[in-house]
Amino acid sequence: MVGVLDSVNQRTQLVGQNRLELLLFRLDGAQLYGINVFKVKEVLQCPRLTVMPRSTAVVRGVANIRGNTLPILDLALAIGKPALDDLQSCFTIITEYNNRTLGFLVRSVERIVNMNWEEILPPPKGAGRDHYLTAVTHFDGQMVEIIDVEKVLAEAAPVSETVSAAVIDADVQARAGSFRVLIVDDSSVARKQIIRCLQNLGVEVVALNDGRQALNYLKAMADEGRRPADEFMMMISDIEMPEMDGYTLTTEVRHDPRMQDMHILLHTSLSGVFNQNMVKRVGADDFLAKFQPDDLATRVAERIKRADGN
Repeated sequence: MVGVLDSVNQRTQLVGQNRLELLLFRLDGAQLYGINVFKVKEVLQCPRLTVMPRSTAVVRGVANIRGNTLPILDLALAIGKPALDDLQSCFTIITEYNNRTLGFLVRSVERIVNMNWEEILPPPKGAGRDHYLTAVTHFDGQMVEIIDVEKVLAEAAPVSETVSAAVIDADVQARAGSFRVLIVDDSSVARKQIIRCLQNLGVEVVALNDGRQALNYLKAMADEGRRPADEFMMMISDIEMPEMDGYTLTTEVRHDPRMQDMHILLHTSLSGVFNQNMVKRVGADDFLAKFQPDDLATRVAERIKRADGN
């Protein structure tokens, strides 16, 4: 896999054009899976693992990677498939999600493909409720499944979803019920996390599944003569979404004079300085890495205070 990620700087030009690149890989079997290249730090042969007592079965062990001790998750086991065997022949995809670096154990890594977000579609309706898909696409006649990593991490390495009492200001909470927030996220787990966080504040929430759906919703509102910025205190949008990503959604909103004054917070597991620069480039107001309930609640509380003139 030497050189598989050696042109990341060129790939940054794709962002903001509703494009992405997927690193394709396989678990056991012929099914292809994909992960956004911007979440990948490196790909390497499975390193020597040290088993940690009392850890969940999904965590096959920890590895020392460039001086850092990282948990290595068996991605097959995490989505309900048999555990991978013969680990020495496996690969590890080192990723950064929600400001956490960890590795995903996979059988093989295939290649990187350049795609348009419009080619990334929601999971089939027949997939049921317990699936681990956030999207699907096709490449060379094969279906590519994009795993809902938010769900995997929520189950294998959960973080607290509780907002600290110190963050919930009594005055803010008393006023929160008169404000609405629009949430846009394709991950059902992420949507539920955000909704629970905002409900702790007392804010009313409208949740949509992707950027295309959100843009159509806002345009329909504007066509009726209603100003989205009057209806919603802010929009909290994921970046990675099928059909239309958060960067493109932000750009479209900013180019429509009927909604261009909406306050937009991009809330994403794609953490890093690059994304903060993209926030400015597309015209979003703020950026926050998932999922830090206190940080998210604080940003929303600040908007409530500003709206009240405090």
